[in-house]
Amino acid sequence: MKTTRLSGLIAAPFTPFNADYSLNLKVIPAYVKHLVQQKVTGAFVGGSTGEYASLTQDERMSLAAAWRAAAGPALKIVVHVGHNSLFDSCALASQAESIGADAIAALMPSYFKPAGLRAVVEFSRAIAAAAPKTPFYYYHIPDMTGVHLEMATLFPELVRHVPTFRGIKFTHSNVMDYSLTVAAGGDDYDILFGRDEILLAGLGMGATGAVGSTYNYAAGLYLELMKAHAAGNSEAARKQQVYIQRAILPIIVHGGQTANKAIMAMAGVDCGLTRPPLLPLSRESHAAVRSELDAINFFAAIKGGDGVGRRSTASVAHSP
Repeated sequence: MKTTRLSGLIAAPFTPFNADYSLNLKVIPAYVKHLVQQKVTGAFVGGSTGEYASLTQDERMSLAAAWRAAAGPALKIVVHVGHNSLFDSCALASQAESIGADAIAALMPSYFKPAGLRAVVEFSRAIAAAAPKTPFYYYHIPDMTGVHLEMATLFPELVRHVPTFRGIKFTHSNVMDYSLTVAAGGDDYDILFGRDEILLAGLGMGATGAVGSTYNYAAGLYLELMKAHAAGNSEAARKQQVYIQRAILPIIVHGGQTANKAIMAMAGVDCGLTRPPLLPLSRESHAAVRSELDAINFFAAIKGGDGVGRRSTASVAHSP
């Protein structure tokens, strides 16, 4: 089995679409170049930010293959293979291994939810077994799946029953559970923090790696935060986190994923619109997002690389 370890900032990429909502895989090589300039260590492909639930099985496989081919050795590629269907999850896991993914990750079904610890472990074990040479990461995101288990309790069961288990993508605000899980993992497992807006809390609880959507375009801000934290400069780290929170507020207020994807285009990488049922930003919301970020000099703050791509009519389209 591969001995992949995940640390540093890992971007959760947006899935690029054409104006007709078909996949626009031509964007990905330039996207990889942009992420390398952002100094992230990897890409978490086909997750929540990647609108995985709105993609077909074939599209998810094509997306994973495109990222693996474009990234080469420059980025570690983690392929999200979670699905409501166990058989589809296993097929995605097998394909991820065949293309040389560095790791796979899976969240739990969100319709017929696993009822308790045993069901979660068995579902995870079956997915991991479909990619027996690839590290497996459990994706904890209870706000979306409705599967509420304490990871500190689940962790030893995954260690015991899933031979390829190597860590957890922890996307939840329960920092006590996060801290206990990090302690349980010690130096042998990666407990990746998944809340950009409170990364400092994760660092304080022992995080050495994080996965997030805003690392796509603002990784430099977080790297400065991490640098200040590592140097013991708590005041500088706190101020940096507050600045980041002010930048994230427009995403929360103006549509979540749709606003976030629009900001990606503003930052230079055009991934098109979000797929239905998610609606594009209204003209007013698009202008408000830009205005609120300009008011805190956000785009000047994140300017480090040249960015890639050009803004197309797709990414700036508005609903009527």
